[in-house]
Amino acid sequence: MAKPIINIADVVLEPRPPIFAPSGAAAERFEAKMAFIGPYIGAQRLGYNITAVPPGKSAFPSHNHHANEEMFFVLQGSGELHVGDNAYPIRVGDVIACPAGGKETAHQIINTGAEELRYLAVSTKLSPELVEYPNSGKFGVLAELPPGPDGKAQRFMFVGRESESLNYWEGE
Repeated sequence: MAKPIINIADVVLEPRPPIFAPSGAAAERFEAKMAFIGPYIGAQRLGYNITAVPPGKSAFPSHNHHANEEMFFVLQGSGELHVGDNAYPIRVGDVIACPAGGKETAHQIINTGAEELRYLAVSTKLSPELVEYPNSGKFGVLAELPPGPDGKAQRFMFVGRESESLNYWEGE
């Protein structure tokens, strides 16, 4: 069993996994280093990570979850939290709730300060998950699957737009 404690001073932040690395014009607005700490402390039903965002950037586009709830705790720096059409200043010590819901719960944290913004993110790990990106009209489906024959965890991820949906019977 994993030791159930880790000190944030011992956490190593790394560039996000390639599947979530922004490219093209998005790289100008989105950047983050992350440390996924849940697995190291034996977390089962909650995901934990520390995210570090440089000034002027955001880790992720505005999005809303239909299954999972997120909580953020600001460790360093300052910025803005956007929820729906509202913007709120955030600073060290702030606790932020982002419940699951429709587009009115779409949220994004932006570093508007002069130093790196760091926060602890905690989320439920319900699967499958449906995420909407209201600014671009996209949606994503993510499902954690049972381990494959090699014992490694597997996941299914699909990002698309409703307007590009196939007919249920196409190709049958």
